[in-house]
Amino acid sequence: MNNKTFEMFSERVWLSTPTMHGEEWKYMEEAYKTNWMSTVGENLNEVERITAEKIGCKYAVALSAGTAALHLCMKLAGVRPGDRVFCSDMTFSATVNPVVYEGGVPVFIDTEYDTWNMDPAALEKAFELYPDVKVVVIAHLYGTPGKIDEIRAVCDKYGAKIVEDAAESFGAAYKGKQTGTFGDFSVISFNGNKIITGSSGGMFLTDSLEDADKVRKWSTQSRENAPWYHHEEIGYNYRMSNLIAGVVRGQLPYLEEHIAQKKMIYERYKEGFKGLPVSMNPIDFEKSTPNYWLSSMIIDPEAMCRQVRGEQEALYIPEYGKSCPTEILEILAKYNAEGRPIWKPMHMQPMYRMNAFVTREGDGRAKTNAYIFGGSVGTDGKPLDVGMDIFHRGLCLPSDNKMPAEVQDKVIEMIRSCFE
Repeated sequence: MNNKTFEMFSERVWLSTPTMHGEEWKYMEEAYKTNWMSTVGENLNEVERITAEKIGCKYAVALSAGTAALHLCMKLAGVRPGDRVFCSDMTFSATVNPVVYEGGVPVFIDTEYDTWNMDPAALEKAFELYPDVKVVVIAHLYGTPGKIDEIRAVCDKYGAKIVEDAAESFGAAYKGKQTGTFGDFSVISFNGNKIITGSSGGMFLTDSLEDADKVRKWSTQSRENAPWYHHEEIGYNYRMSNLIAGVVRGQLPYLEEHIAQKKMIYERYKEGFKGLPVSMNPIDFEKSTPNYWLSSMIIDPEAMCRQVRGEQEALYIPEYGKSCPTEILEILAKYNAEGRPIWKPMHMQPMYRMNAFVTREGDGRAKTNAYIFGGSVGTDGKPLDVGMDIFHRGLCLPSDNKMPAEVQDKVIEMIRSCFE
């Protein structure tokens, strides 16, 4: 329960904003001066080459958004109207919506506590319920790789393809190999708040020349090789512009620097929260090297004051020695700092509430709203709906890599005061 007052931050403390270096403008100006402003040009060529080299794949195709890349992944994966597709549950809606663009039906797979990503045990249960599913969409939450080996083993067992949404994890690695190389079809994002940005944009990643060529064709309205505009299939206006590619080209040399800055922010929070009944978003350091895109925290169950969330509003009852995400986010906002709730799980979203949702002990549909009011638990004593539990107790912290240490220290002090 917060009773302290603090001095207002004179400048907004952001969750995550672009960090520009100057070279971006050089390449944008080059596109302008040479008049290569459309969807061809040297910036595009170089961005694709450099990204493929950094990721460790053979081909990268620059597109207008990570969402566009995911949509074309669904087409490559052969998703057809009525097909069920297994999807990460705790993620941004852009991971899932492209399934629906192709008429597919998302089936949501619950989260696990070790990495906050798709639970392989729940995925196995899902295949037992729906053995004919042939596509699985996985996301690496907040830049931390999921349990890739276990997920791959389950998918191989049932002959399913993986679409890897590495939008948040550019630069992260699992067992020394970059995310974006584990899917049959993979993507990254250059959205404005990502660790490398073009203000917008995304990338399709593959080792298949055939798939890369297909995506290039689809993304430029499926124009055939004819002297006139000749089309034999539906296409899309999904290609990245050479101007946007100039921003990305100027950003790419700073990927490792941005990751190092984000890591320092994570570690400062971890140190600053010692003694509080909270923990940071988990990382399996034996297998994973995250990119630390967003630092997040979760409050211990016994340290949660009473909190309930409606569709667009939240209420809580202050209690000495306890707090909740709603209280902390209100305090940060009061003093001009930006935080965010953890991604609200997809099975809790109004547009997807009728879709199937599978936990590690089977179909969890009947338990989706239980945890807020006390919670249904599995045979291991843990909440059955892990994603809802993390959403209920967790929040994303200001993680902008331009945030000075003294500003972050003040953010930490504000959060500590909520438990006093």
